[in-house]
Amino acid sequence: MSEQDAIKAQAQARFGQYAQGYVESKSHAGGEDLERMVALAEAQPDWLAMDVATGGGHTGLRFASLVRQVIAFDLTPKMLQAARTFAKEQGVNNVDYAAGDAENLPFLSNTFDLITCRIAPHHFPDCFRFIQECARALKPGGRLLIEDHLAPEDDRAARYVDSFERLRDPSHVRGFAAYEWRGMFLDAGLTVLHDEHLTKKGGKMVPWAERQGCSSEVIERLHILLAQAPKAVAEWMNPTCAGTPDATFDHHYIIILGQKPQT
Repeated sequence: MSEQDAIKAQAQARFGQYAQGYVESKSHAGGEDLERMVALAEAQPDWLAMDVATGGGHTGLRFASLVRQVIAFDLTPKMLQAARTFAKEQGVNNVDYAAGDAENLPFLSNTFDLITCRIAPHHFPDCFRFIQECARALKPGGRLLIEDHLAPEDDRAARYVDSFERLRDPSHVRGFAAYEWRGMFLDAGLTVLHDEHLTKKGGKMVPWAERQGCSSEVIERLHILLAQAPKAVAEWMNPTCAGTPDATFDHHYIIILGQKPQT
């Protein structure tokens, strides 16, 4: 098994184990960031959309009320099963569910009007390959809308943040700075229409860690990383109360919107 396949298998195993927790997660179910994505997408009623790495399915469900049909796509069958059950409970009937690899989308070129992906690409071994696949699968004029972790532009600080994230969730690969996101979109042939930085301040660390099943030993190490963060990292993460049950830090995200050229 290649290193990339091992990373994907690890992600599949972990998210299959915690699927129901993500379906029930309030931070994934909604929020200002999701509504911001809706506003930027400018989705139309006749569109065919796909939500990649749909997880608990919340982003796909939100867009289902705005478009003709949504394909909810994920690597993890157990996650899809949980998302499908939740959608049924909500009475949504224009979402179809498909399993597969975000870096090898099993869809024809020029198929989708909109592709979304929310808080997932940091798990992808080859994020640029994923963006290339999205560009291929979009119709001319179609839109790619991504929200994901945003890394600081200081590379050493970014790698420290990645280590912190990976300790909590070993399937985390890496976050990207804004200039890297713009570069990947442009290199895949997409025009960047918009990007913005969102900060969710004061997120509680312990519930965040527990959602991934972290042991008390891992949580203690996370506290230590917060407490010992170098200056550039501390300025980015803004940790408070490290070493206590009230420990918090800021989460940073990018929302970036690209469009496939008409010709």
